Amino acid sequence: MRIIAGKAKGTRLSSVSGLTTRPTGDRVKEALFNILGPAVTGSAFLDLYAGSGAIGLEALSRGASDVVWIDASRACTAQIRANLEKARLSGGTVYTNDVFRALVQLEKAGRRFDFIFLDPPYGQGLVGKTLEHPSLADVLKKEGIIIAEAGKKEEAPIAVSKLCLKREQRYGDTKLLFYDMRGS
Repeated sequence: MRIIAGKAKGTRLSSVSGLTTRPTGDRVKEALFNILGPAVTGSAFLDLYAGSGAIGLEALSRGASDVVWIDASRACTAQIRANLEKARLSGGTVYTNDVFRALVQLEKAGRRFDFIFLDPPYGQGLVGKTLEHPSLADVLKKEGIIIAEAGKKEEAPIAVSKLCLKREQRYGDTKLLFYDMRGS
């Protein structure tokens, strides 16, 4: 697992030992950032269920101005901080918190993001549950995009809350789901 492009290109990242996290593969990560393209530069990026922090680190390396990582595991957030230091990147904030509580806190703080990436554990229904959380759409900028990583067998809602599925990409056992605000 490595940073693919940008200021920290080539930096090898570490993940938490064990099977509790499943890092996004380099192929999927590269495809994601090819789709997002230059819009990442200068953006505010939220990485939910962040694990090793690889997606947010890639965004920061590619020029995102602000990245926030959220993970409930102290081991994961410690690993994100270690990977940030290893990559010599700045401009990010790491929070150890439940994703749903964190979304409420970010909404109350008036935070808004251009991109929100969520990669919950597969097969637990957390993609739908997270997309349904009212604060998620409220922390997304009007023209923003939510990207959910899910297992290929997981059902993805076409429309949920204020969001609408605009694109789905499959890569082996993984799929990326792209949502934006209805009417955008």
